[in-house]
Amino acid sequence: MTKEMQFKTIVAQYCKVKPEDMANDMRFREDLGFSSLDFMSFLGELEDTFDIELEEEDALKVLTVGQALELLERL
Repeated sequence: MTKEMQFKTIVAQYCKVKPEDMANDMRFREDLGFSSLDFMSFLGELEDTFDIELEEEDALKVLTVGQALELLERL
């Protein structure tokens, strides 16, 4: 499984969009229906899955699936 598909599989646990149907321009709140709690839980799961540490300042700037993937690639 690619890193992108693994990432989208995690996102799909918090919304009703299948990983294969997820577009990079989808916004977490508006398009995927994430609540603030969902987003924070999701970030924690990303840290555990990919063994990374996200800075809160960077994470709060992430609005879309594509932005999150870019951040993940930089870490």
